[in-house]
Amino acid sequence: MLKKIKVSDVREGMYLQEICASWMDHPFWRKSFLLEDVKDYNTLMTCGVTEVWIDTDKGLDVDDDSAVLSSGEEEKQKVEDELVKLAHESPKEIRRVSFNEEVDRARRIHAKARDAVVSMFGEARMGRALQVENAAVLVDEINQSIARNSSALLSLARLKHKDDYTYLHSVAVCGLMLALGRQLGLLGRDLQEAGMAGLLHDVGKMMISDAVLNKPGRLTDEEFNIVKSHPFKGWEVLKGSEGVSGISLDVCLHHHERVDGNGYPDAISGDDLTLFARMGAVCDVYDALTSDRCYKHGWEPGEALRKMAEWKNGHFDETIFHAFVKTVGIYPTNTVVRLKSGRLAVVVDQSEKSLLTPIVKVFFSTKSGLPVAPEMVDLSKSPDAIAGMEDTAKWRTEINRLTGI
Repeated sequence: MLKKIKVSDVREGMYLQEICASWMDHPFWRKSFLLEDVKDYNTLMTCGVTEVWIDTDKGLDVDDDSAVLSSGEEEKQKVEDELVKLAHESPKEIRRVSFNEEVDRARRIHAKARDAVVSMFGEARMGRALQVENAAVLVDEINQSIARNSSALLSLARLKHKDDYTYLHSVAVCGLMLALGRQLGLLGRDLQEAGMAGLLHDVGKMMISDAVLNKPGRLTDEEFNIVKSHPFKGWEVLKGSEGVSGISLDVCLHHHERVDGNGYPDAISGDDLTLFARMGAVCDVYDALTSDRCYKHGWEPGEALRKMAEWKNGHFDETIFHAFVKTVGIYPTNTVVRLKSGRLAVVVDQSEKSLLTPIVKVFFSTKSGLPVAPEMVDLSKSPDAIAGMEDTAKWRTEINRLTGI
């Protein structure tokens, strides 16, 4: 039985069906869970939430029914909650904002998403079924951030520590799948499913030892075969979890397939690969190439796109790859470019006019060898133009100062 109670009446052992606050206004990523950890209890008591729904069939009941909100108050709140839910689910236009407007919000979403994936994948590592319905709100928040300004969250998602790689890679691929899906015209449920598939695609790596996953040197043939088993292992985990869609199962199993049939685990090729599997292949490779790993430094985004363009005929679906380039831009956000004027600039956003003319922030003069006052330049409206790319790693401190990433 569901009961709505004040947070002050909550005790350990209760099953929290729903926290009465928006996802970004409380620290819990799960929609519903058994309150059995004293840390979670203390967090709930101090996070500012005032009311929760509990399920007495799954956990402890209140000691005194007087603690339950009155029937009239409860019914009124149910109506309010339903109206909020309907408003949330109704199609609505999300206003696009600048990179600077979105980056702080994206940083909070990214941090919470990382914690959510660590928790969810930890369940898989312990052999438990995943509670994927709790991840739906997470995917929706990422989707909304992507809609407001995709560059903000995707730029954050490229920054990974080797110990967090698998978790943050999953968040990044989720964001990339959503951004690519929007470029391809996916809407509603299909778009949400694409994001969820990206979030779950690498769960099978939880079944692979860290010694193999994080080995700094070249893998032996035996070790490589172990790594190649992760799509099937992940598929088994997801197949045993309630609420996992066929799209998530498909992307998990087939994101390492290639259009020429030389991928794994099933060597599927051509039209036998679904749209979502083809999307997953591109997003997975791009984020892997642009991320620092224990055995390599990540490539610059522009360099990664150029390498992928060389492989696209056999590796990727050409239409999907072209849409992906439009998604991230030929000069993705945070790329350092050299302008024909001799100035260096960091790409801070994409212009609507052309992929070749992003919005940049100038910060250095190669002629004088000195920094210059930061200046925002929309290259689609400027006589200046990009002459080439620079080593972004060399200017990491400047990028952090100019963009907050």
